[in-house]
Amino acid sequence: MAEKKDTNWQKLIEIGVPFVWLIVLFLVPFFIVAKISFSTALIAQPPYQPVFDFFVDGVAGTIEKIKGFTLDNYAFLFSDPLYINSYLSSLRIAAISTVLLLLIGYPIAYGMARAPKSIRPMLLMMVILPFWTSFLIRVYAWIGILKPEGLLSGLLIWLGVIETPLAIMNTEKAVFIGIVYSYLPFMVLPLYASLEKLDNTLLEAAADLGSPPIKAFWQITLPLSIPGVIAGCMLCFIPAVGEFVIPDLLGGSDTLMIGRTLWNEFFLNRDWPVSAAVAVLLLLVLVIPIVFYQNFQQRQLEADR
Repeated sequence: MAEKKDTNWQKLIEIGVPFVWLIVLFLVPFFIVAKISFSTALIAQPPYQPVFDFFVDGVAGTIEKIKGFTLDNYAFLFSDPLYINSYLSSLRIAAISTVLLLLIGYPIAYGMARAPKSIRPMLLMMVILPFWTSFLIRVYAWIGILKPEGLLSGLLIWLGVIETPLAIMNTEKAVFIGIVYSYLPFMVLPLYASLEKLDNTLLEAAADLGSPPIKAFWQITLPLSIPGVIAGCMLCFIPAVGEFVIPDLLGGSDTLMIGRTLWNEFFLNRDWPVSAAVAVLLLLVLVIPIVFYQNFQQRQLEADR
């Protein structure tokens, strides 16, 4: 009986700790941001007028003030083309970057999975190695590579490939390069985990039945690696939508991304209610792929059972 109680407590702790973690570090901050999004901007400190204060108004007063919430800040976002264009541009850049990451990452993961087992740990280490260096330093390094007088233009001019320096820096091309470079391990690792578990006897059976290697890849390898493809795409697309550092350092003034717009609202315009509304809408936009990914994972776990 005592052993059963210990098991119940163990299960309760295993389930409860992640929920407490999510509530404290995600749900509570989200409600704080959502509260600010309904507030009124002020030129003061803090730079907004809270719509309610639970500790002052109490439960009844808080409920009454919540009933008086207005959606002015959210309406302002849809009335200003800047925010709509920022959202659409972020989704476009993230989607294109994810496709590029998949096209580059799949061959790398496939080559790692098909490599001899003795060198797979070394190949895996080479993929993880960039994480040992600060993300900010790695992005700054691309400035020295992509700027007109940088390493890339200098090398191509020295080789005689081009005559004038490349105009890549401060463009969307530089943003795509930075995102693909920075997020490539997040695409390769799930793909490798999926491809490494592939049963090679299926390919041998297909070859024995006269199936060419390319046909066997499309009919066997690719369908079985779909879980890794979806996981890699979600791991890259979701954070890329809200990316701030890469477009700020490598992109130009014409590069609109919602992370950059959000930062400008918070620290330049000092309009916290509007910037909080931007953050809440961004989260709601990302909820769709997150829910899709969670449902896919759930169906995958049920299928594995």
